[in-house]
Amino acid sequence: MPKEFKYRGYSLNDLQVMSMDEFIRLLPSRQRRSLLRGLSQEQRVLLESVRKAKEATKQGQKTVVKTHARDMIILPEMIGVTMLVHNGKEFKSVEITPEMVGHYIGELAITNKPVRHGTPGIGASRSSMYVPLK
Repeated sequence: MPKEFKYRGYSLNDLQVMSMDEFIRLLPSRQRRSLLRGLSQEQRVLLESVRKAKEATKQGQKTVVKTHARDMIILPEMIGVTMLVHNGKEFKSVEITPEMVGHYIGELAITNKPVRHGTPGIGASRSSMYVPLK
């Protein structure tokens, strides 16, 4: 049997019925400060589109929410929504799960590609001129 999700001792149902002020008090200091300062216009638009997407899923439609707002904190009401988060080049698909609550959306769409050191490419050095092309 899978372990029930809890965030700081509260179950998922408790978090979803909790008021925004009560939830903000549970967050770490950086996230708490960010939300207490208020949501930007871009973040408000994102929250509204998440609410519309949740309504659409209740009616059986599958919708995704596109956003550039990487600084938005994942709230309990966002759970279950599929988001396309911009990473500076393209939109990465992210399915919001309960374990992501309290994190920034931008953490889930990495902006840089890991460096892969290996064989040299074309034009890397003089010696690479003789590397056979595959």
